[in-house]
Amino acid sequence: MKILVGEDYKQMSRKAANIISAQILMKPDCVLGLATGSTPIGTYDQLVDWYNKGDLDFSKVTTINLDEYKGLEPTNDQSYRYFMNTHLFDRVNINKAYTNVPNGLEPDSVKACNEYNEIINKSGGIDLQLLGLGLNGHIGFNEPGSAFEKETHCVDLTESTIQANSRFFDSFDKVPKQAYTMGIKTIMQAKKIVVVVNGANKAQIVKDAFFGPVTPLVPASVLQLHNDVTLVGDKEALSLVLDYVK
Repeated sequence: MKILVGEDYKQMSRKAANIISAQILMKPDCVLGLATGSTPIGTYDQLVDWYNKGDLDFSKVTTINLDEYKGLEPTNDQSYRYFMNTHLFDRVNINKAYTNVPNGLEPDSVKACNEYNEIINKSGGIDLQLLGLGLNGHIGFNEPGSAFEKETHCVDLTESTIQANSRFFDSFDKVPKQAYTMGIKTIMQAKKIVVVVNGANKAQIVKDAFFGPVTPLVPASVLQLHNDVTLVGDKEALSLVLDYVK
């Protein structure tokens, strides 16, 4: 595993964007696995900046997102399709037909998951997967549990996640209770993985996930078994593991 340290969030975002841009330049028709959440926003902003300067071309890129809330329309401003359109897809020359997010409007969970697995398989596999890291070690919506979930599956959101999300909705009843997410096996099959972390509140889980035991209780710990993982963080998030940085 490689560890890249940024002085702050902006430098962390630039370092992560460097890796993604290199992937696009080396393989213009690459398949990118993408993540949502606050941490990757700076990375997407940097990629857009380089696109605007004429340094990047997204026209042949295929994207596969990690997850989506079940029951939310793509136009809902809390859906992950809306997030990706806002922060990346609408700002570059990517072909929307090549961008993939789980179908949150498919009520049949088995059908939705099988269809997304088929999309991933037909893509030929993910060249580079971007990940954030939850405070409890979750990646995608793969929460701590008794086993590593393998492929795309429907998860019941934890009470803490539902409560945390409630501030984004008009009423508690409108908060999604389930989500579709890419599984651990699919994530691990990506050729390259980039994990972005920032903030002092992530320091302990970074240490637990990357330097503790591999266990489903800390889903991200499985990344220790992947042969090409780059952890990119600011000094605060990496404060407990700086001794491991060469």
